[in-house]
Amino acid sequence: MSNNFEQISLKPGFMKHNGGLFFRSISNLEYEFKSTINENHLNAANITHGGYIAALIDAGAGTSAHRASDNSPCVTISLDIKFIGTSKSGDEIVGKTKILKKTNKLIFLFCELFCDGKVIASGSGIWKILKVNQNNLGPGG
Repeated sequence: MSNNFEQISLKPGFMKHNGGLFFRSISNLEYEFKSTINENHLNAANITHGGYIAALIDAGAGTSAHRASDNSPCVTISLDIKFIGTSKSGDEIVGKTKILKKTNKLIFLFCELFCDGKVIASGSGIWKILKVNQNNLGPGG
C-alpha cells in the first residue's frame, strides 16, 4: 500500500474541473482521499455546498470500490449521506473509506469526511462492479 496520496483526477471531467481528488490505499479494505475547498465550492452561506460534499464522497468512495474490485469499473447504486458539520474555503477535507462487504457483483462501504479532525459528513453506499466483456465491447453483467 502507499503512504503517498496520488492525484487521480487526470482526465477532463467533473472532479478535475472542481480541483481534483488525491487518493491513497491504506489496505485492501481501507482507503483515504483528500481535496482542498475552493471559492467555487461554496454556497450562499459561504460554507462548502452540500452538492460538492456529496460529489466528493461519491468520487472518493467510488474510487475505493474500484480499487477494492481489482480496478474493475464500478457505478454507484445507492449513497446515503449525512451532513454533520461545515467547512470553508481553504480547508482540506480528508475522506476515510472502509469496505464493509464485497461480493462478486457488489461492494458495500462506509465513508467519513473530516475537516480539522472533526467529522463533517458520512456516507454509506453500494457500488455495482461492472465486468468488461472479453471482446472489450463494453460493460457486461
